[in-house]
Amino acid sequence: MRRVSDAERRRRIGVRHALAPAHRLGAVESVTRAMTVLHATEAATVHLAVAARAEGLTPGDVDTALYDSREVVKQLAMRRTLFVFPRDLLPAAWGSASARVATAERKRIAKAIEGAGIASDGEAWLDAARQATLARLAAGPATTAQLRAEVPELAGMIGGTTDKAYDRPTPVAPWVLTHLGLEGAAVRGRNSGHWRLNKPTWTTAEDWLGVVEEPLDEAAGYAELVRRWLLTFGPGTAADLQWWLGSTKTAVTRALVDVEAVEVELDDGATAWLHPQDTEETAPVEPWAALLPTLDTTVMGWKGRDFYLDPAHVPCLFDTNGNAGTTAWWGGRVVGCWVQDNEGVVRLSLLEDVGRAGQESLDAEAARLTAWLGGTVIGNVYASRQMKQARLP
Repeated sequence: MRRVSDAERRRRIGVRHALAPAHRLGAVESVTRAMTVLHATEAATVHLAVAARAEGLTPGDVDTALYDSREVVKQLAMRRTLFVFPRDLLPAAWGSASARVATAERKRIAKAIEGAGIASDGEAWLDAARQATLARLAAGPATTAQLRAEVPELAGMIGGTTDKAYDRPTPVAPWVLTHLGLEGAAVRGRNSGHWRLNKPTWTTAEDWLGVVEEPLDEAAGYAELVRRWLLTFGPGTAADLQWWLGSTKTAVTRALVDVEAVEVELDDGATAWLHPQDTEETAPVEPWAALLPTLDTTVMGWKGRDFYLDPAHVPCLFDTNGNAGTTAWWGGRVVGCWVQDNEGVVRLSLLEDVGRAGQESLDAEAARLTAWLGGTVIGNVYASRQMKQARLP
């Protein structure tokens, strides 16, 4: 059994994730494919993830790929997280990871609707609300606010009936739209605000995609997701895959067999897996610096992160729910984070001494990102403790 060292795994990040300068890419779709998917919970993450891995692209180029050519599409999937997918990977998600979340969401929504006394049969209510929403979207795209105003089934609120601090009124419209999106019946279309803000219009899948492929069956869907994950993140353990997919252990085990994954050993003795066409050792790569956005796909690619992240840094760079803030990388390891000042200048906040070469490379990346942003200041929902401290005057 071949042994894959932590050093080689870090080299793979620089090459496969297009972070080493010599391996950067020139198209939004190429970046997305290299990463399997891009995280999109925070709208700006998509654009910043592309900026870190590409040369010659602008925020407008990312918008073009998302909203004009539509070669990449936003889709709620693994772990109920919003991602940007290459459009040919959508059927795999619809039949596996998205379907799993859709089943859980149906039960949750139905229970809440029944508990609030809105309907005695929550699933029947959801089906009626879905049908009414799709009927409205057949007439053209609409924002969530427009749908709430025009579709009576979406106008309701749940909660806010007690004086408890956590009991706040919750609109039902996002629940219905989330469920439609999970099943690929509706999709997030054009953004109605600035690219750094998540303000989607909703439309039918037929309107947005033209030809809508049938979902793959569950086993085939998971196998395709695992195949692409291995090419991006391999070697990885079964635990890494189960966490990333938000799936069962059985689904991962079956998918690894289906793709004929190759067993390898990591430095810590754990068993991990490679794609069968990706078993050769990665050639050396020059030390590289990178500045990645909140919830970046690289940072969130594995459950086991010790090979690129000092465990002592986790409380500084992740929130208590495990969401990563911005990260600064040197030589394949996370060494700190970055923030912006009021003028939009990118500032580093490092947790390690990276030496002269590391500091110069990171400073150059900060200048590159500052220029790319062009004065746009990004807000972060998932700001880490280190980010918050770095912003203090």
